[in-house]
Amino acid sequence: MFRRVLKRMRDKVRTRQYVMTLHAEEEMSDDELTIFDIEHGILTGEIVDRQKDVKTGEWKYLVKGQTVAGDEIIVVARISVTGKLVFITVYRL
Repeated sequence: MFRRVLKRMRDKVRTRQYVMTLHAEEEMSDDELTIFDIEHGILTGEIVDRQKDVKTGEWKYLVKGQTVAGDEIIVVARISVTGKLVFITVYRL
């Protein structure tokens, strides 16, 4: 359903065109995840939901994927107006 968006996200990960919010960094640390786990989650995952931000009107996507070790995670991300992938938050399932 969201194949084009997921392809763009994967391309951004492969070319390291992404940024991480402070919240995402904190959640990553709390769940003992690394940036490699986040990248792997996008590269192995599928978009399971799309949500519209009430304030900005931008779409954010929930990607369910796997860490390097094979654990399931959710990565919440969006494509910014500058074209970079923004990791909003991440958590283990």
